[in-house]
Amino acid sequence: MATLHRLKPQPAPKRRILVVEDDLDSVHSMAMLIKMMGHEVQFAINGMAAIDIARTFRPDIIILDIGLPDFKGDHIARQLRFEPGLENTQFIAISGLPEEHLESRALQAGCEEFYRKPIEPAVLEALLAR
Repeated sequence: MATLHRLKPQPAPKRRILVVEDDLDSVHSMAMLIKMMGHEVQFAINGMAAIDIARTFRPDIIILDIGLPDFKGDHIARQLRFEPGLENTQFIAISGLPEEHLESRALQAGCEEFYRKPIEPAVLEALLAR
């Protein structure tokens, strides 16, 4: 009979992640980190690209910058929330802007969580492991 200490932990399931962020250094760093965690990742640097990629990639999770220059992230979340194939996608809002109302805007748009940038790698890993 196997004891608990001999059992190997099961790896977290590989997830499909879309990172939407207009800062190139940030989006590349986050995408690389997510890939190193074992997930499949794509990224978009503006709202139009995010919508197009989400429709074809069908991510499990979208990490969405609320302060994009072309579309506000909450508008993107509202639009994608009811797209066929994206009904179960989890939206996680991020922002580096100091405005306090952004969190409530993101949550009202259907984002499940809101984080201030930069997201610590351990926090990101825990989010993706859920």
